[in-house]
Amino acid sequence: MNIRACLATANVFVGCCCAVVFLELIVKLDPGAGNLITAGQFAFIALEGFVFTSKFGTVKRVISLRDYGLLVVMFFMTSVCNNYVFHLNVPMTLHMIIRGGSLISNMCLGTVILKRQYRLEQYIAVIMITVGIFICTYFSSQDVGVNKRHGDGNAEANIFWWLVGVLLLVLALFISSYMGITQELLYRKHGKCAREALFYTHLLPLPAFFFMHDNIKAHWTVAMESETYRFEWLGGVVVPLLLLYLIGNILMQHLCISSVYFLTTECSSLTVTLILTLRKFISLVFSIIYFRNPFTIYHWLGTVLVFVGTLIFANVLSLPVGRWRRNAVKND
Repeated sequence: MNIRACLATANVFVGCCCAVVFLELIVKLDPGAGNLITAGQFAFIALEGFVFTSKFGTVKRVISLRDYGLLVVMFFMTSVCNNYVFHLNVPMTLHMIIRGGSLISNMCLGTVILKRQYRLEQYIAVIMITVGIFICTYFSSQDVGVNKRHGDGNAEANIFWWLVGVLLLVLALFISSYMGITQELLYRKHGKCAREALFYTHLLPLPAFFFMHDNIKAHWTVAMESETYRFEWLGGVVVPLLLLYLIGNILMQHLCISSVYFLTTECSSLTVTLILTLRKFISLVFSIIYFRNPFTIYHWLGTVLVFVGTLIFANVLSLPVGRWRRNAVKND
């Protein structure tokens, strides 16, 4: 990789990992703040793109708004779902593990839509990832506590909403994979224009947040009324703690996603997949250790299956199957 790609990789680790930390800090204080977080991220990235990418609307688009339509809808849906599921009892650790299973949805859609062929090792890897996610999901369901935000607060209602959250995550996973295919086809047709895509996928969905204004307003009020933090070095300025976490998450998310978009133009999709997989694993371990999230030996087993399966799929680790097949060919 060149220097720019190395710098972007460092920004991915710093931005994405810090964004996850701020996100977990927020949802521990206000689990229903998902729509507020998503709206803040979209608004900031759209504003930054309007100034530095669109040059206040003076730069001509490479891709038409019509071509962006489906991409924008899918990106909006995945972003809202991924942040809202915390309100449905889904823990951060399970959230990261399920999102780490994107190769499953990529393979399924790649086979059906792009007619791609995969190696035997890749099918084995996807089976490992599927089993790993199932193990983590099953044992996470046993740790779901009573949550009075839903229904009458009993365990059955709590597990029901947890299941809804998991299904939303899986749906978002497949939508995100289809979005990746759509983006790939657009880049083939128009050339890679990552900065423009980043700007318009965040700008165009902004009006949709008006339909969530009651929820966003309510959680903005919660943020402004939260515990405060005093900056002594600024003359004793007092700022709500949740607001600080929100600003931190928005800034780090911008660094994260802009670096990922840049990496897609500088590195192969394989390299990007490996970088993001390693980043997710680091975020997961940090979340377990720092936030002391419940994590049993079964969760570790599922996690290892997911991430080892991802490395096998990306051909970083090899299985004896591949060597057996090559030896069989030589013998023939």
